[in-house]
Amino acid sequence: MEYKPKQFKLEDTTIWKFKERGNWATHKGDYRGNCPPQVPRNLILKYTKEGDIVLDTFCGSGTTLIETKLLNRKGVGIDVNVKALRISKERLNFKSNNLYEPKLIKADSTNLRGIVPNKCIDFIFAHPPYANIIKYSDNIKEDLSRLDVNDFLNQIKLFSMECFRILKKDKYCAVLIGDIRKNKNIIPLGFYIMNIFNQTGFTLKEIIIKEQHNCKKTDYWRQNKNRDFYLLAHEYIFVLKK
Repeated sequence: MEYKPKQFKLEDTTIWKFKERGNWATHKGDYRGNCPPQVPRNLILKYTKEGDIVLDTFCGSGTTLIETKLLNRKGVGIDVNVKALRISKERLNFKSNNLYEPKLIKADSTNLRGIVPNKCIDFIFAHPPYANIIKYSDNIKEDLSRLDVNDFLNQIKLFSMECFRILKKDKYCAVLIGDIRKNKNIIPLGFYIMNIFNQTGFTLKEIIIKEQHNCKKTDYWRQNKNRDFYLLAHEYIFVLKK
């Protein structure tokens, strides 16, 4: 097993491009909507040091936690979906020289009181669902992927307040999010979320544009002769400081 990418360098501009999903350690690209591990790897190396507590609030298949295990950080993963946590647990089952084994918690990231204390987290990585574009469950009440845009943004407001509460002063939260299209028109989900975090009290440190690849519906829309709009090919990474 390869424990690190064969070719990797820290990004030094605000345009990121990862055509290939990483395949080192136990990374896979089979969990719909997951991000390339190069994203959390860059952020963890840029904004944390060894031994720091790194929290992934929508951990999915465990991409971020695999990186915390490889990079000697104290990883904590939260998800409301037991299926996602099960996948994460399986993919974290490998040997490494890390002193810290990541922790997995079933919880609602919009309400972590009694689970995560105030001002205890060194870095937060959040890759929430893009409203209800991809639904990850049918009947989990707290699952944000079941919500329309307005209800989703109301929950993101609560989530941003929790991030502010649990993050240490002068530490960072990074949110990976993309815009969505409904009825052929853009809903600027990224900017809405950026504004919510700003209103909560965060300071915007960086806006990173991540090129988007490997979307399942891209080929369908590219071949559609009636398409009268540009294909979305980017996402945002907002780096926010408390």
